[in-house]
Amino acid sequence: MKNLFRILSYIRKYTSYALLNVLFNLLTVVFSLFSVVMIVPFLQLLFKKVPMVMERPTFAYSASYVLEYLKYLLSLEINKTDQVSALIKFCLVVAVLFFLKNLFRFLAVYFLSPIRSGSVRDIRNDIYQKIVSLPLSFYSKERKGDIIARLTDDVKEVENSIISFIEVTVREPLNIFIYLFALLLISPQLTAFVFVMLLVTGLIIGRVGKSLKKQSTDAQNITGHLISMADETLSGLRIIHAFNAQKFILTQFKKINYTLYEVSARMHSRRELSSPLTEFLAMCVVCIVLYYGGTLVLDNKGLEAETFIGFMVLFAQLIQPAKSFSSAFYNIRKGLASANRIFEILDADVKIEEAKSPVAITNFKESIEYRNVSFTYNNYDDKQILKDINLNIAKGKMIALVGQSGAGKTTIVDLLPRFYDVTDGEILIDGVNVKNYALQDLRGLFGMVSQESILFNETVFNNIAFGQENVTREQVIEAAKIANAHDFISKLANGYDTNIGDRGGQLSGGERQRITIARAVLKNPPILILDEATSSLDSGSEKLVQDALTKLMKGRTTIVIAHRLSTIQYADEIIVMQDGLIRERGNHIGLLAKSGIYKRLVDLQAF
Repeated sequence: MKNLFRILSYIRKYTSYALLNVLFNLLTVVFSLFSVVMIVPFLQLLFKKVPMVMERPTFAYSASYVLEYLKYLLSLEINKTDQVSALIKFCLVVAVLFFLKNLFRFLAVYFLSPIRSGSVRDIRNDIYQKIVSLPLSFYSKERKGDIIARLTDDVKEVENSIISFIEVTVREPLNIFIYLFALLLISPQLTAFVFVMLLVTGLIIGRVGKSLKKQSTDAQNITGHLISMADETLSGLRIIHAFNAQKFILTQFKKINYTLYEVSARMHSRRELSSPLTEFLAMCVVCIVLYYGGTLVLDNKGLEAETFIGFMVLFAQLIQPAKSFSSAFYNIRKGLASANRIFEILDADVKIEEAKSPVAITNFKESIEYRNVSFTYNNYDDKQILKDINLNIAKGKMIALVGQSGAGKTTIVDLLPRFYDVTDGEILIDGVNVKNYALQDLRGLFGMVSQESILFNETVFNNIAFGQENVTREQVIEAAKIANAHDFISKLANGYDTNIGDRGGQLSGGERQRITIARAVLKNPPILILDEATSSLDSGSEKLVQDALTKLMKGRTTIVIAHRLSTIQYADEIIVMQDGLIRERGNHIGLLAKSGIYKRLVDLQAF
């Protein structure tokens, strides 16, 4: 239930709307009660089934006083005019009462809408904020589709169940309380009996709905797996078609989908059981109360027949609220399963934490130093990626990292902007541990161009200006020119306002890469990280991109990760990595002369 209260805490800021919702729900119930209670006494008086009450009854705390006083008021009205006129007036009064009842019901729902929509918006904002703040290591263990499912399906389920439960928990308890109070005035003995029966019924319903939460959790987990598979399928359609793997991938999808079908079918059948079960149990209670109350009337044990009839009419009004309440109880079980999945994200440990008193940094002045740095990914095998790395990079120098895949090159640069934190040792920038800098300031020092061109389904302008505020079109165009991108951008249908599609799919590989370079140019960072920025390009595109990179690197401290060793011959220092260790270091000519690992890598590429 802890997570239920956490979800409900999102409603706190909408307290004024909640109070109005309670007020109008209360008025709805009151007018509903009066519209029901008035009909029988009026008809009895109008058709002379009972004598007129012309004297005001003496006040007493009892149902009989309330009934007699109501008869007194109705008798005065009937006595003023003829019966037909009295009937017309009464019909108008009942119509007005029902109009007001439904007006207040609408207003209750109207003031619930900002609570429902606003709290769901706030939940979704919190999840997204957490998603973008979690370290990259978190996503090495999670399926992307499952994260998307929590942001969409799980939040929707919370809205449909828990947030909807708010309306029921306000309106239906008011209904039940007011009608029970009216029944208590009529017959305390019979009301106590009814109350016990309702408790027994509630316990039975609770037992039946107990397993719904687990089934809902299973269904949401499988849904996340399904979304992940769909995302991977869309990303890998080229490979699926190339390997004629349509049948294989479809078989895998059908297996997961069938599992979801089985779990969902059990879950929905259990949830749909709530309405007929509640109705059946309610009718059982009605029959038992009818029998018990009937014996009190027949045995003359303090309950008159007319009073008992009125009691049963009011008791019948309890069935629908009880039915709605039990249905909401089933739904909340399902909603709590989604809430648990949401809070797994919100409660995830943000391991990249800000220093309590961070040091501000706006520019890079001296050097970067790796001092006895080791690193282990906290994933499935806890394999040590870097071992005792010592490296100094002076301002304005170009450092190249080379080595086979898995040697630890990318990990070295990922530690600089604190995408991950070192396991042992420390990294210093201008003599200060990077953990002591404000995270936003630290990352503001770096510009990054990676092997994969990360672009968004946006315009060219917004992709280049990504993350920058108050950027002018002239600045974007200038950055594009430096990146050798202006010419092809100008030829696009809408120039810089052209939407480039999902992941920049409307552009070639070289064009995408030049836009990412333009983005780095616009940021104008003092430290540049190039992660195999030209390795996936053809020769023509590589020349244009390499020329753009040369312009970008001018006057900046640059760390280059390269598989194509021809691109780093002029680096100030080349670091040769193998198995997480620095095996060789020096310039191109010196390393060739050693005839070691670097020489073998160069020979392999030359061949």
